[in-house]
Amino acid sequence: MIHRRVLGTAALGLLSAPLALRAQGSSAAFPASNVTLVVPWAAGGSTDAVARILADRLSRDTGRGFVVDNRAGANGTIGFSSVARARPDGYTVLVGTVSTYAMAPHLLPLPYDSERAFTGVGLIASQPMILCVPKNSPHRSLAEWVAAARQPDNRMVYANSGTGSSTHLATELFLSAAGITMTDVGYRAGAPAVQGTLANEVQMIIQAASGVLPLIQSGELRALAISSADRSPVAPGIPTFREQGFDVVVAEHIAVLVPAGTPEPVVRRLNELFVAAATASDTRERLGALATVPETMRPEEWSGYNAAENAKWREVIRARNIRLQ
Repeated sequence: MIHRRVLGTAALGLLSAPLALRAQGSSAAFPASNVTLVVPWAAGGSTDAVARILADRLSRDTGRGFVVDNRAGANGTIGFSSVARARPDGYTVLVGTVSTYAMAPHLLPLPYDSERAFTGVGLIASQPMILCVPKNSPHRSLAEWVAAARQPDNRMVYANSGTGSSTHLATELFLSAAGITMTDVGYRAGAPAVQGTLANEVQMIIQAASGVLPLIQSGELRALAISSADRSPVAPGIPTFREQGFDVVVAEHIAVLVPAGTPEPVVRRLNELFVAAATASDTRERLGALATVPETMRPEEWSGYNAAENAKWREVIRARNIRLQ
């Protein structure tokens, strides 16, 4: 009887060992199965494209499948919510924009606690934003455009690619820095807003580089400023806001998040894998075609960075009285 109980306990321990390792977060063999990368936007957008590039490299590096799952809707919060509810074992990962995460609590009632629902694996890539005007605009520099916009009788308007979107709030951040109040023309998304700018329906747009850089290069739009801290490798000929006297530094940062409670060894292992994938030479080349560059951080850096982003966008939303309709 005793012998059988000892054998039974030993056998049970052997059977449960893989589950115990997974639950405790041993990273020695992580991942042991496929990993789902949740993108909180529809397929075809720039974040989705970045996630698929990373998934391809991660699958090759690990021998496991990294599969993109698009969960679009409600300004990205449906995708975030699905990950917040997922098992905290590292096998469900969110690849999304920091701006969405930082802005949403100040614009929407959320089905998750934005301060406690996630653990940050870290940043993985970034894309600058570019201020553009139509090709026949009389303004050939940011200084000229600002001077015109400050005139009391001006009727200039800008393209809004979605109330509460990152490009909308980045525009309001710049207008605030320049001391300008301006009417916006709302569009359903980024692509229609760019088309409205091409058609001279508006006098300015600030948009992620991937959506406008080909049009700048072809001469269909004129770039006046880029939002990176220094000249960006994706468009080194475009002067920054900062060098033209406006302390506006913003980007479409793409981050990796996991459900709160994910074991620290697994978080660190995910960080190692994503950093290696993002900085590989072939990945850099593919990201460059999307006007995106690798930008990484360690997990311990995430909390301070996210707090600063949250505070920045909370103040913009408050000061500019931005409300979702």
